[in-house]
Amino acid sequence: MTLLPPTGSLIPADAPFSAEQEAWLAGFMAGIAAAGRRDADGFGADGPGAPAATIDVLYGSQTGNAEFLAGEVAAGARARGLGGRVAALDTVTPQRLAAMSHVLVIVSTYGEGELPDNAGLFWEALRAAPAPRLDGVRFAVLGLGDRGYDDFCQAAKLLDTRLEQLGAERVRQRADCDVDFEEPAALWTAEVLDRLAAETGAEQARDTGVPAPGAGSGAGSGAGRAAASGTGTSGQAAAPGSRSRWNRRNPYRSRLLVNRLLSAPGSAKEIRHYEFDLGDSGIAYTAGDALAVSPVNGDGLVGALLGQLGARGDEETADGPLAEVLRTGREIRTPSKELIADLVERAPASGLAAVVGRGDRSDLDAWLTGRDVVDLLRDAGRAAPDAGELLPLLRPLQARQYSISSSPLAHPGRVHLTVASVRYEGVDRRRHEGVASTYLADRAGGDAVVGVHLQPNASFGVPADDDAPIVMIGPGTGVAPFRGFLHERAARGATGRNWLFFGDRHRATDFVYEDELTALRERGVLTELDLAFSRDQAAKVYVQSRMRERARELYAWLQDGAYVYVCGDASRMARDVEAALLDVVAGQRGRGADDAAEYLAGLRRAKRYVRDVY
Repeated sequence: MTLLPPTGSLIPADAPFSAEQEAWLAGFMAGIAAAGRRDADGFGADGPGAPAATIDVLYGSQTGNAEFLAGEVAAGARARGLGGRVAALDTVTPQRLAAMSHVLVIVSTYGEGELPDNAGLFWEALRAAPAPRLDGVRFAVLGLGDRGYDDFCQAAKLLDTRLEQLGAERVRQRADCDVDFEEPAALWTAEVLDRLAAETGAEQARDTGVPAPGAGSGAGSGAGRAAASGTGTSGQAAAPGSRSRWNRRNPYRSRLLVNRLLSAPGSAKEIRHYEFDLGDSGIAYTAGDALAVSPVNGDGLVGALLGQLGARGDEETADGPLAEVLRTGREIRTPSKELIADLVERAPASGLAAVVGRGDRSDLDAWLTGRDVVDLLRDAGRAAPDAGELLPLLRPLQARQYSISSSPLAHPGRVHLTVASVRYEGVDRRRHEGVASTYLADRAGGDAVVGVHLQPNASFGVPADDDAPIVMIGPGTGVAPFRGFLHERAARGATGRNWLFFGDRHRATDFVYEDELTALRERGVLTELDLAFSRDQAAKVYVQSRMRERARELYAWLQDGAYVYVCGDASRMARDVEAALLDVVAGQRGRGADDAAEYLAGLRRAKRYVRDVY
C-alpha cells in the first residue's frame, strides 16, 4: 500500500530515492520558484576567456575566516591569469577531487581537533577505503587555528597528510596560522599562486583592481553571502569583493547605546541586551554574522596580578607601562600553554606539575577550569616568574566574538548582542569574571568607547528564498541570531514559516525576549514556538526533548524543504540536538540509523543544516 506523504510534501513516502536524494529533492522542490539561485556546490563559470589553469579553492570554515580567505585566493588566481573557483569541502566528492588539477585547501580547526561543519563529510569520504588516487593533482594546504589549543591546526594536518597519501603532489609545504593569520596567509597565498602561474605559463592580468590576496582583515563586509551560500543579504551589504577597514588590529570605536538586563530577579544567570552605534563606520552586516569585541581586563584582576608579582604597575616594558600592558594587551584570564609548561619546569612540586605529570588531558582541563594566571602563579609559590619573565609567556589579548542578535533592516545604524555575563567564585574564593562579558556589563558605558569589528559568517544566514521554511534551535543565548533572523524575515515580508525551539532553566526568570517573541507569534511571523524550561518540573526537559515530542511535524517541515539552524554550546547541546534530529528522521522514515545519517548528510550538503556553535 502506498503511504501518504507528510503534510505538504511532494515526495511520496515510498518513492525510490535514497535518503540523500530525498533530502536534496525536498529542498529543490520547495525552493524551485526562487530566482537567481546559484548551483548548490558553489562551482561557477570562470568568465570569458580560457585561463591557463583552473585553481579550485576548497574551504572548511566554522566562523567564516577560511571562507573569506578562499574568496581572496580565488580573486588572486584570476588576477594572475588563472581560473579561480571556490567551494566548501563538503560539496566535493573524492571522485570530483581526483578530476581537479590544482587544489588549494584552506581549513580551520574546530573543537577538539575536529573538521568544521562544512568539511566533516569530505574528510569521512576522503579517509574511507577505497578512496580514488589523486596522482596528477597539485595541492597546498593553509590551516587556521589557535596555538593555545593542543590540536592546533589539526584539521589542516589531517587533510595535508591524506592528500599526500593518495598521491597528490604539494605545490608548497602546509602553512599553519595562529589567530593573527593575515600576514602568514598573505605570504602563503602569494607564494603558491606565483608558483602556479609560473608553472602553467599564465599571464598576469593587468589593471584588475583586485587587492593583494590575503591583505584583507579576515573580517570582510559580509557581501557575497548570497553567491557563496545561497543565503540572502540584508540589502545594506557592500559590493562583492569589498572589505571593511575595521579589524582586530584596527577596531571601530563604537559607543554602547543600550545595556539592558534581560534576566529577571532571582535568575542564576545574568543575560544582557546590548546595542552599539555603527555611526559612520560603514560596517554592513547581515543577520547571522558575528561582532567581535576588543575587551579590556578588569582592574580587579590586573591589580591582583600586579600584587602577586610585587609590582607597582608603572614599570616600563617594551610595550608601555606594565599595568596598561596587562589591562589591554595580554590574556591574563586564561593561562597559555607556554606559561603552563614554564611553571611545571620551575615548580615541579606544585599542584599544576602533579596534574601534568599524570599525563591525562581531561584531568588537566578539569584542574585548570576556574583558574587564571594569578591562581597558577600562587600555585608555583616562590618559583613563579617575575614580571619580565612572565610577559613573553602570556598570549595577546584576543577579541571575543558574539552572534549578532539584530537585523540591519529592522535596526538600521545599530548592531545588537545578547551576552551572558560570566561571574563565579574561584578555588581560592576570589571573585572571577569573564573578560569581555563583564567589560560590557560593567565598564563599557557612558563616555567610554568599545572596539568592535565585523566577523561575517556567510554559511549561517537567512535563506534567500523567502518562501522557504526555517527551523531554529537556540536555548539560552543561542537564541541571539534567531532574534535577528525573525526580524529580518519580518522586514522582508517573507512568507516562509518560522519555527523556534528555545529553552533555559526557569520560565519566570530566564525567558529572554519573551515580549518580542510573543508579539512575533501573534503577528504570524513566528509560526511555531516550542519552549523547554528544564528546572520547572521534576523531570528535566530540554529543547531536544521538544524536538522528539514533535517528531512528525518536524520531519514534515524537513520534507517541505526547511532549513535547520542550531546555535549555542558545542560540547553538549549541539551534540544532543543532532542526536535528537537523527532520532526524528530515523523514527519517521523507519529505515534505520544509517539511513537517517545519510539523510542528515544530504541536508548538510544542501546547506540546509547549519550550526553556529562554540
